[in-house]
Amino acid sequence: MIGTRLDPARRARDLDRLGRAVDVLVVGGGVTGAGVALDAASRGLSVLLCERTDLAAGTSRWSSKLVHGGLRYLAHGEVGLARESARERAVLMGVTAPHLVAPLPFCVPAVGGTDVAAVAGVGGVLGDALRASVRGGRGSLPRARRVGADQVAAWLPAVRPGRGGVAFWDGQLVDDARLVVALARTAAGYGASVLTGASVLGVDGRTAVVEVEGRRVEVEAGVVVNAAGVWSAGLDDGVSLVPSRGSHLVVRAERLGHPTAALTVPLPGSRSRYVFALPQDTGLVFLGITDEPVEGPVPDEDPQPSAAEVEQLLGTVNRVLADPLTTDDVVGAYAGLRPLVLPSDAVAGATADLSRTHLLHRSGSVLTVVGGKLTTYRAMAEETVDAALDVLGRGARRSVTARLPLVGAAPRRVLDGVDAPARLVARYGTEAPAVHALGGEPLVAGRPETVGELRFAVRAEGARTVADLLDRRTRVGLVPADREAAAARAQETLADELSRRPGR
Repeated sequence: MIGTRLDPARRARDLDRLGRAVDVLVVGGGVTGAGVALDAASRGLSVLLCERTDLAAGTSRWSSKLVHGGLRYLAHGEVGLARESARERAVLMGVTAPHLVAPLPFCVPAVGGTDVAAVAGVGGVLGDALRASVRGGRGSLPRARRVGADQVAAWLPAVRPGRGGVAFWDGQLVDDARLVVALARTAAGYGASVLTGASVLGVDGRTAVVEVEGRRVEVEAGVVVNAAGVWSAGLDDGVSLVPSRGSHLVVRAERLGHPTAALTVPLPGSRSRYVFALPQDTGLVFLGITDEPVEGPVPDEDPQPSAAEVEQLLGTVNRVLADPLTTDDVVGAYAGLRPLVLPSDAVAGATADLSRTHLLHRSGSVLTVVGGKLTTYRAMAEETVDAALDVLGRGARRSVTARLPLVGAAPRRVLDGVDAPARLVARYGTEAPAVHALGGEPLVAGRPETVGELRFAVRAEGARTVADLLDRRTRVGLVPADREAAAARAQETLADELSRRPGR
């Protein structure tokens, strides 16, 4: 591998090389595009990834931050998709990114209904059986079980007391944007050029027009992989998508007694959809997720939860809380647009029932890959690059990503011995000491993010703006008040880092 650092010097070299022919041009810097870039580069193909804004600027940073085994898919009878999710979860937790993914208990308290807890218990048993059937799954998570009232109270202090519940385990991603950055950096280590702020304006045959820093450059590509998510129609109008908005609310962890498990409450009237209160190591809890169809053109700006979604999320979790939450407890909110593929027999408006399977569509030299889930990004990328090799006529080159650790990854026994704060190890893995050495001063009083993380983001992770630093490399921006408090320090750090001479 060559260097994995996406620093200003690497960007300058990639800009100088822009215009050279490549095997694969990837459009979109979300988890799917970054995954495709890594799979292609690790098979020896020349790769250029172009992202119009920044890595993880779109849907990929607005997830629930979960790497899940697909229990909901089982409820819909999609056994194949559920098994694929369980397999890919095992790859992420065991090989690809064990530093970024950790087991999280999900507790369904019986105060929400004994029938609900019973159904969850059956689902947990089925999930355990599915996990045991995939390579690396057996023993990767604890088994589902019934828990007593004392355990529920210990995990979820804000829940009304008096009853037990059911617990099952799944994977929690410390941060979705960090996964995307790690994928892009690892792809760069295999020779991929990664350019943010680079828009692909169109494709004519095998020629793409790329606009970056005020200039337009024609790039010859053997294959163009369109991984632009909900914006994919801009390059391929042969794909039918129904965007769905998934929204989350952000509350302070102390308001819920600092929970250590995910509170799991079924949506009224549903046995397969839940609202989760997901604890984060940043002192926050995320409440989600909704599933609302989005009408009209897909906006370029970040979506926002509607008043009805806020009411739905609060109302659902309040069914089991001793002291109900109000809108005054909400310190932030975020929403993302899922690119759901519309089958010919779909019912209009029923996005919650659309499959999360992905679509691979070819139109000339353009391969569009869209849909799917964050958990299954690697499998989607592998299938896409297999198809790209067919287009290129290169013959079979098997994917290696199922056994390829991302930058910073290491076996758990190695990670446990890394000499750095545990929070940094969970985000940067073996690179945590280097991040810590750049400065441990907090950006905002009461929050854990540090100046060292900002410096590392510029020096190694391709951050070019304050928004890159606060909204994607760190997630301070999830709480607007904290973002405002950190903005001046972020601007100062960014200016200082960009003025550095290489090697200084």
